[in-house]
Amino acid sequence: MSRMVFCRKYQKEMDGLDFAPFPGVKGEELFNSVSKQAWQEWLKHQTTLINEKRLNVFEAETKKFLEEQREMFFNNDADVERAEGWTPES
Repeated sequence: MSRMVFCRKYQKEMDGLDFAPFPGVKGEELFNSVSKQAWQEWLKHQTTLINEKRLNVFEAETKKFLEEQREMFFNNDADVERAEGWTPES
């Protein structure tokens, strides 16, 4: 049986992650409040941002940017960055 969490992105009970995505308090918070589906969508979105904006993930500024974007993504913030030419699916 899957572990269920109340997903903050979708605002409903969904399958939870199998383990914290990274160590520490933030990893635990995400483990307890983000669904598998939302996490997979974030990983896809993060990869798009890294590729389209040619980000260097080893730079502190990039890490900070991605952390901010991750929070905005999971909170359904309309100001989350999108790739150039991105249009929402209809």
